[in-house]
Amino acid sequence: MQSQNRFFDDLSKILNGVAGTVAGVGREAEAGARERAKEWFGGMDFVSRDEFEAVKEMAANARAEADALKKRVDALEKGNGSAPKRTAAKAAPARKPAAQKPAPRKSPSSKKDS
Repeated sequence: MQSQNRFFDDLSKILNGVAGTVAGVGREAEAGARERAKEWFGGMDFVSRDEFEAVKEMAANARAEADALKKRVDALEKGNGSAPKRTAAKAAPARKPAAQKPAPRKSPSSKKDS
């Protein structure tokens, strides 16, 4: 007497194959969706985290330098009393540079034929 039926063995093999195929299709769909999302987001000019952090650090350094320079200017102004304030009426008007004459051009007819 046979304890296992051949029909059930074949059915279990088919179901295992179908399960593997479904899992593979799921992985392919996920990979395709991920690739489409990367292309879509890539076209939107987003910056990477590394670029963002670098610019953030540069901005923080610039801000610290500006604050230090402001403190230095304030200290210099306190040491000299107060810095003279310039107004538009007292400022000398800027002079335009004298126009230069262009160099004379040689006409093509004055060239000697070789």
